[in-house]
Amino acid sequence: MDLGCIYHRSQDNMCYAKNEAELVIQIQTGKDVERVFLHYEDPMESEEFGGPWRWKGHPEEMSGGKELENHKWWTLSVFPPYKRCAYFFELRSADETYFYLEDGFYTKDTLVLENKRLSYFSFPWMNPADINVTPDWVADTVWYQIFPERFCRKDDSLPKKKLLPWGRCHVTNDEFYGGDLAGITSKIGYLADLGITGIYLTPIFEASTTHKYDTTDYRRLDPAFGTEEDFRTLVDTAHQAGIRIMLDGVFNHCGYHFPYWQDVLEKGPASPYWNWFMVNKWPFDKADPWTYDKKYYSFHFTAFMPKLNTNNDEVAEYLTETCEYWVREFGIDGLRLDVAHEISHKFCRSLRARLKALRPDFYILGEIWQDSMRWLRGDEFDSVMNYPFHNAVMDFFRNKEADSLSFRYRINKCYSMYMEQTNRVLFNLLDSHDTARLRSKLPDADSFFQALAVLYTMPGSPCIFYGTEIAMEGGPDPDCRRCMPWDDIDRGTFRETTAMVKALIALRKQEPLCRCPEIIFPTGEAAGSRIVTYRRQADGRSLTVCINAGDTGTGVPDGSILVSRKTENGRILPGGFAVVK
Repeated sequence: MDLGCIYHRSQDNMCYAKNEAELVIQIQTGKDVERVFLHYEDPMESEEFGGPWRWKGHPEEMSGGKELENHKWWTLSVFPPYKRCAYFFELRSADETYFYLEDGFYTKDTLVLENKRLSYFSFPWMNPADINVTPDWVADTVWYQIFPERFCRKDDSLPKKKLLPWGRCHVTNDEFYGGDLAGITSKIGYLADLGITGIYLTPIFEASTTHKYDTTDYRRLDPAFGTEEDFRTLVDTAHQAGIRIMLDGVFNHCGYHFPYWQDVLEKGPASPYWNWFMVNKWPFDKADPWTYDKKYYSFHFTAFMPKLNTNNDEVAEYLTETCEYWVREFGIDGLRLDVAHEISHKFCRSLRARLKALRPDFYILGEIWQDSMRWLRGDEFDSVMNYPFHNAVMDFFRNKEADSLSFRYRINKCYSMYMEQTNRVLFNLLDSHDTARLRSKLPDADSFFQALAVLYTMPGSPCIFYGTEIAMEGGPDPDCRRCMPWDDIDRGTFRETTAMVKALIALRKQEPLCRCPEIIFPTGEAAGSRIVTYRRQADGRSLTVCINAGDTGTGVPDGSILVSRKTENGRILPGGFAVVK
């Protein structure tokens, strides 16, 4: 048995309270392990004080539901009657048995249960205040990300910079086309018809750029987008249509023209806002557009986005009060934190406490592209943008050498990283304002629709970027931020594409199995196959998804087809898919 592959810690995603009754325990092993048993009991059941201490627990077999590239991931839920649990593992391969305790591995001959109390793994107490609680509504939400400057222009009376004609051409970050809040409001009916139930808006507060990630005033809407009344109208109209609104909070950095940064530039260390930023040299060259010399820290190395010091209590209070203002004044439902992994944990914990006090079901999403467990313990974020999922799906459909086994391993990895309550609300995406558009990243229309079929049948909270429903194209940032071609949409140019996306969204909303936590991949898949099959299963019911990314046809799984593309005479043709129940 490869003991080096075996790992467990009694915290985070490996041991956590799912709710006040259920404790989830998980362990990673090598692939040579065939069965795992969890031995557990209440740590106080035996004679703890005085006299010999003897183990009175019992074993229960764990489920090995997730297979990763080099490991297996085993899971068991237990229900400790006294809210605490002591445990260890029994690991069996074809010819060996080991017992795994906190202090190491034992064989049947070396394991002595008496007087081993301090060596057991332990979950001390299932305190309700420590349970990671995520908003229920998010798991049922279908998101639509909007880049306001390029979505829809409606109000030409607003004070806008010199505008270019609205069109579908390649774009840069130096161009303005005049999208506004009234334009978004005018398309709420379109979004509701598409099936959207959540809108994620990139920044809408005053800034000098098209993208607005260089905030000048955190409490003033950008005049080119509209007024406070325009935003209230948007939120109210969306809510009436059953659509939630999430804003983008840019708290890692501000814009160059943020008044407090300008005060620092004028007064240097004498400024009362000197410690709001991370200045390392004074004086410095204000004309230099870069910060490679570390004169001060900034987003990336761009001098026009100085980094805010979220370790500073004054900064934290200013930003927190700003968020409370957004919630109270406009009734927003969620907040995405830009560059969230660079913001202080102290600030994130305080922000969560204050916002959840205002609205317990408020959704807090962090922009983090890697493993984010340290932010997802229940005291900071509810979720993160699920770029590991994005990467797994993109790598499969873009690389013809990738097979169904590699897809399985990558997806299982995504859903073994966090707690189940986090998996339910992970922000799953296939493109965004930071990436090339989905259609432009993939080789053909077939893989485009197949990727969307995966998106809408996986655990999490799916999001598409505006225009994905029409297979809108665009290269990497900034070209992914093109204008929405409303004239062509109104003429019906993209009718067939949109119809398929609507069908997948409707499936997601109408079929609870698409939102359940369990994904089951078949065993015995042939290496090299590009036919991906998985089941979504709950309460004795199941739904099967089959994606044919190979070169030959394959049979449609047994059952009734709910949504499909490129199926014929009971076969899924190359490039097709079927969702069957």
